[in-house]
Amino acid sequence: MKICQTAHDLAAELAGAKRVVFVPTMGNLHEGHLALMRLARRHGDAVVASIFVNRLQFGPNEDFDRYPRTFESDRAGLEREGVDVLFAPTEHEMYPVPQLYRVQPPPLGSDLEGAFRPGFFDGVCTVVLKLFNLVRPQVAIFGKKDRQQLKIVRGMVQQFNLPIEIVAGETVRADDGLALSSRNGYLSPAERAEAPRLNRVLRGIADAIAGGRHDFANLEADARAELARNGWQVDYVAVRHGLGLRIAHPEGFDHPNLLIVLGAAKLGSTRLIDNVDVVPRVDED
Repeated sequence: MKICQTAHDLAAELAGAKRVVFVPTMGNLHEGHLALMRLARRHGDAVVASIFVNRLQFGPNEDFDRYPRTFESDRAGLEREGVDVLFAPTEHEMYPVPQLYRVQPPPLGSDLEGAFRPGFFDGVCTVVLKLFNLVRPQVAIFGKKDRQQLKIVRGMVQQFNLPIEIVAGETVRADDGLALSSRNGYLSPAERAEAPRLNRVLRGIADAIAGGRHDFANLEADARAELARNGWQVDYVAVRHGLGLRIAHPEGFDHPNLLIVLGAAKLGSTRLIDNVDVVPRVDED
C-alpha cells in the first residue's frame, strides 16, 4: 500500500489507474470501515482510502481535538484489506489558506443532523468535493449509517454533474445491534451496555409501521420517552420518506417500503446516530 500525503504524490500514484474507487474516512477505523474497503474492491481496480479529520465539520463545542487519531492501526487494517493507496493529507495540504469558498447544502442540510449541528453539512460537502477533485474517482463508497450524509453527497454529485457513482455500504453492527462507530469508544462499560437501545427503539417503530401503524408522531414520541427514561438526551427520532428524507405523510399514504426511521441521542457525553429501513433493503440508500 502506497501512502501519499500530498496531492502531487497522489496524482502521480494514480496516473495509470483505470477505475478508481474511493472511500473517505476520518480514521479510527473499525469493522464498518473495513467492510466498505471490501465493497470498494468489487467496484474498481484501484482502491483509495483517505484519512483526514476535517475541522470544518466540527462545531465549536464538538470533539475535534479529542477525536481519536489512530494512524498506525488504521494503516495496518487498510493494508490487510488490500487497499492500494492511502491518502493522508495534513491540514495544511487540504486547507493551505482559509477555506472561504464553501459548498452550501440544500434545505435537507439544515434538518435532522443539520438542525443540531449547524454548519456540519457545509463542512462535509466542502471537504468531500475537495477530496473528489484530488482523488478523481469513478466510484465513491459511503456507509448507510450516516444516511443523511449519503443522501446529501449523492445529491451534490448529481447537481454538480460529477462523473462519480456513489455506492452505499450497509451498516455493520455489533452482535447486540449497536451500529459500529468510531465514537463508541467514548462509551463507559455501563453506557456501552445501554447503547443498543437506540437501535431497538428505532427497529420497534419500523416494525410497528410494517404492521400497519401510521400514527408516526405517537411512535416518535413514545420512542423519545423510552430513551429519556433510560438516561438519553434525545435530539430527534423521525420517520422519513427514503427518497429525500422528507417528513412522512401523516395519514400513511407513503408505502412502508419507502420509509426510514432515524434517530440521534446522547448517552453521557457520547452522541450516537442510527437509522433503520421499515422494510430492510440491500444495495439501496
